[in-house]
Amino acid sequence: MTHTIFIDGEAGTTGLEIRERLETRRDLQLMLLGDRRRDVAARREALNTADAVILCLPDDAAREAVDMVENPAVRIIDASTAYRVDPDWTYGFAEMAPGQGERIARSTRVSNPGCYPTGFLGLIAPLVRAGIVPADLPVTVNAVSGYSGGGKAMIAEFEGGADPFRAYGLSLKHKHVPEMTQQAGLTRPVLFAPAVGNYRQGMLVEVPLHLSALPGSPSIEVLHGALVEAYAGARFVEVAELEATEALGGLTPEGLNGTNRLRLHVFGDRSGEQARLVALLDNLGKGASGAAVQNLNLMLGLDEGEGLR
Repeated sequence: MTHTIFIDGEAGTTGLEIRERLETRRDLQLMLLGDRRRDVAARREALNTADAVILCLPDDAAREAVDMVENPAVRIIDASTAYRVDPDWTYGFAEMAPGQGERIARSTRVSNPGCYPTGFLGLIAPLVRAGIVPADLPVTVNAVSGYSGGGKAMIAEFEGGADPFRAYGLSLKHKHVPEMTQQAGLTRPVLFAPAVGNYRQGMLVEVPLHLSALPGSPSIEVLHGALVEAYAGARFVEVAELEATEALGGLTPEGLNGTNRLRLHVFGDRSGEQARLVALLDNLGKGASGAAVQNLNLMLGLDEGEGLR
């Protein structure tokens, strides 16, 4: 059976990446509007006749597109931030919690996670769920991403010769904060400190922890063991062995580029009182287009990893 897929916003960075991942598959047929993509009638028809729609649009445009869908059988994946904390939408991080993949498979409305939240939630959500990190703990998130995460304008700016590194989100009101806080099960807003580097793609997301501030002062072995247990059998999330992590002299954000994988590290002295939890992923892969394709596969009842690596 061939499923029809419409990407609304295929000309954007995420839309182009998703199209590249889907256009060679024989089990899917892309509905491409080409020059008619700004034709409202053509868009409305595609939105209501496709088996699945992937929205790669700004928030307001995504909401408008959802309002245009009248066919209840159409499955929608939204890549914007519009519905990431909406209780009527399923959060599209399949490995985040037990049964999340099954919830995605049953849903017709899935909100694709943000790239930074994917790394953060991969590290913290299992620890909150296990009671190792209290829900009311003040949590800080430090992260750096390649400039492709900022869309066409930022890509043009950096490829034209921009700063080597730039901190941003300095108002502490970044749009990812509600998503990270809610989906992690935290009761206090996270303190999010993002940055962009002068390289195209790949990212590191870090959560530093004072172990003595946690109940029972857990060791890094306890944190690591909880993550290993949480992701046992996961196809696209891996937890680096402590020995391998201890042997690292550094960590490059480009290490998983081109993949849909997320790798989690627990750094720290085994007898110390501090830890650095670090997630490595491709902001255009597991952080965007790869996750969208994984969710699409689940929603269509296909092999979760089809077209992904």
